[in-house]
Amino acid sequence: MLRQLPLLLLLLLAVLFLSSTIRLGGAHEHDEEEGESSCEQSPDVRVDAEFRPGIVTVDGRAEDWADVDGPQLALLPALDFDEDKAYGGGPMTVKALHDGRNIFFMLQVEGEYAYSTRDDYKCPSVALMFQVGENATYQNMGGCSNLPGTCTEKSCRGHEVDIMHFSIGNAIPGRLYGGNFVDNRKGNGNDSFGHLVDVYAWNPHCRYLDGIGPSGHISNAQNDWKGAWWHSSLISGSSFIEEDSPFGKRGQKGTYSFEFSRPLRTMDRLQQDVQFTIGQSSKVAVALWYPTDGNPWTKSQHYSASCNWLTLEAASVTGPSVSRVSSSGSWDAVTAFALLLSVVSFCLTVFIGYWVSKTKAVPFTPIDHL
Repeated sequence: MLRQLPLLLLLLLAVLFLSSTIRLGGAHEHDEEEGESSCEQSPDVRVDAEFRPGIVTVDGRAEDWADVDGPQLALLPALDFDEDKAYGGGPMTVKALHDGRNIFFMLQVEGEYAYSTRDDYKCPSVALMFQVGENATYQNMGGCSNLPGTCTEKSCRGHEVDIMHFSIGNAIPGRLYGGNFVDNRKGNGNDSFGHLVDVYAWNPHCRYLDGIGPSGHISNAQNDWKGAWWHSSLISGSSFIEEDSPFGKRGQKGTYSFEFSRPLRTMDRLQQDVQFTIGQSSKVAVALWYPTDGNPWTKSQHYSASCNWLTLEAASVTGPSVSRVSSSGSWDAVTAFALLLSVVSFCLTVFIGYWVSKTKAVPFTPIDHL
């Protein structure tokens, strides 16, 4: 039996060596992931909309999103990508998911509470921009070279971008804004109540509400977006009404949360809405306007989360959830752990077989002689 111990020790040492190799490899991979940071984000940095049905309510609160991952993106001036002029509140966290019918977004960013009733330019504002036309660029909001007055559906064809813009000066925190019966009946993407509008553009000078074109009303369009906002300094669970404005104390530190939803597919027929497809990617950009020191912002005075398009991936419903680059490391760890268990089982099998083969057989005694 003593001669069996060296074999067992060798097997255990092999298992321990394999286990330590797995741990060291995982740690090295994690360190490389944390080191990436740039203005134009790496192709590995993307916004992943996992299939997570029935977990969020569009009310501006971030609690529903606690278990959803999303990249943290530095906010730099859109017209001057200088890190020294970055947004003072830090990076923005961008999360997304879908339920097979609708797609949802959560934007979170630190910032002192700033709100001025019915003055959008003295309140924070956010926007999502999506590539629609194949030739639409992030730079110059679609990139059509035509000047105002010459942009048409034909001359700028292929440069369409879809924009959702939410200015909160008329919006009560926690309440839902966006598409509504009054404005949709008029056939455009406006929001008369909270200024969460559905817009398309070919360049910054040729930008219109859905359903409106250079020559006026062009289609029976509608605003398909819904959204709400919140600030963590506000009293949790409160039910605000318009008379409560400005709803909180100016200068209170906290986190802004902007939550949105929209159907994956819309009834748009004029290249004014992006169409999301499960299992396929889209291009998205994120922007923030903030009234620094109480001064109103201007339309061009905003921060951007990247100086080019970010990839938005809508995960397959039947397949494994699409996740960030770190998910590949988690999957590798699971695979390695399964391999470790297989090695341990194999070693035990070999040892037991060896032990049984060396055990002397018990002599057979016929019962006839008993």
